[in-house]
Amino acid sequence: VQLVESGGGLVQAGGSLRLSCAASGRTFSTYRTGWFRQAPGKEREFVAAISWSGGNTWYLDSVKGRFTISRDNAKNTVYLQMNSLKAEDTAVYYCAVSVAGPIGSAAQYGYWGQGTQVTVSS
Repeated sequence: VQLVESGGGLVQAGGSLRLSCAASGRTFSTYRTGWFRQAPGKEREFVAAISWSGGNTWYLDSVKGRFTISRDNAKNTVYLQMNSLKAEDTAVYYCAVSVAGPIGSAAQYGYWGQGTQVTVSS
């Protein structure tokens, strides 16, 4: 599976962005997909995940109510809608896929995209 993120950019605090993760490979729809982020000098952090069917979602507490993860398996794409952005959301955002294991553990995700930069100015 190859993953390509897009949609990052510079936005003012309180603004919105929608990230996309486009996948190649016919088996994409069978994978759980997650979004992680990494800010300078910090460890990679789980943000959100969605089950292969889209029926279950999970979020980092600090983004609940602001971020929404969704997927369109017909388009092999997962989205992360980010609203009410804060300066602390600034990071490189990565999408990744996993078959099983702890949802928030980066070690359980076997395929990663190259990342897209999100910068929120205060």
